[in-house]
Amino acid sequence: MASRWPGLSEPKIERRLAASIVIMNSMRELFLLDPDIVFFNHGSFGATPRPVFESYQRWQRELERNPVKFIGRTQNGLLKQARATLGEYLGTDGENLVFVTNASFGINVVVRSMKLGPEDEVLTTDHEYGAVNNNWNYLADKLGFKYIIYPMPLPMTTQEAFVEEFWRGVTPRTKVISISHITSPTALIFPVQEICRRARAAGIITLIDGAHAPGQIPLNLDEIGADFYVGNLHKWLCAPKGAGFLHARLESQQLLEPLVVHGWHKTPDHPQSFVDIQQGQGTRDSAAFLAVPDAIAFQKEHNWDQVRADCHALAAQAQHRICEEFDLEPFSPVNANPQWWSQMLSMPLPNVADPRDFSRVVLEDYKIEIPMGAWRGPMQARISIQAYNTQEEVDLFVDVVTKYAKTHIPTA
Repeated sequence: MASRWPGLSEPKIERRLAASIVIMNSMRELFLLDPDIVFFNHGSFGATPRPVFESYQRWQRELERNPVKFIGRTQNGLLKQARATLGEYLGTDGENLVFVTNASFGINVVVRSMKLGPEDEVLTTDHEYGAVNNNWNYLADKLGFKYIIYPMPLPMTTQEAFVEEFWRGVTPRTKVISISHITSPTALIFPVQEICRRARAAGIITLIDGAHAPGQIPLNLDEIGADFYVGNLHKWLCAPKGAGFLHARLESQQLLEPLVVHGWHKTPDHPQSFVDIQQGQGTRDSAAFLAVPDAIAFQKEHNWDQVRADCHALAAQAQHRICEEFDLEPFSPVNANPQWWSQMLSMPLPNVADPRDFSRVVLEDYKIEIPMGAWRGPMQARISIQAYNTQEEVDLFVDVVTKYAKTHIPTA
């Protein structure tokens, strides 16, 4: 069989990982995870390091010391500072951002603001997150526009080919493109900057679901140029649960309506800004938002660029060993450069007689938390490698998959 792993031989992977194993073992102590589980599902909800979680609780206690002072007189200034720090991290001005509790909330703000009718179309791919599809389908049912799910074939080849293929789904009726930056089911990084560039030239609004992007890949939102970009900070940035953001390009901010009207008031001498309109939602706990700068500082202090590279190599090793053992085709070209995926990777799994029992054994017998299931047919696993994961954990997962698959072969 010809090698489909150029530049990613087993010895190269082992050499790259050797220096990082000690570091990743020590990082486990900085997280609050149950030591009895192998946690390969950071992608679903994230995990917060102890120092960041302590900051989160410190802000909660500060609020409770004097709720009136904190919420009524202090909070807005603190949020402004936190947005400025987040904006610098994301490559945009903090005034183009508002904190939201999660990416789904941000998606709702954008989707509900779109003025679409029966002659209009919204274009997406078949790799999107279910809740995003639910939003668009719900509104399409009420307003009559068409939600077009364009199938993107696997395996991926080049980013140029991806853009050309996806653009075949654009028609004169396409008013909005809604697409993931990093997909949930396949963990692939889509070339959204070029899609946004083409869409802007064609007068098409773009909404990017960046739920998995912040903290997993470098971001510059101004360069990406999406009209709207939503992201989670509790996943790969490791901020507390309840921290996400909605970004709107300056020229597009007036298109958005608030889901919750609270701080809005119109006076001739006080025009309402994007932040004024969108950020105020009544009484809520802002501690997760205010801990975001600490999450950014934590990753900077621990050289997260190197952490990401080490995690990518460890995920590549897991996929390499399973796919080579069972002659499976990866979902994208494989090399040492994380162009198509970073720390989260979806890989095909060998065919077994009882997929449900396969998942049960992995979770219940070996305490490995990892999403496994069918997507467009064959079974797959989405493995998330974070700073706390180790070589020994990857070895365990590969061994379990290999031994189970070889002893549970489907009957004809």
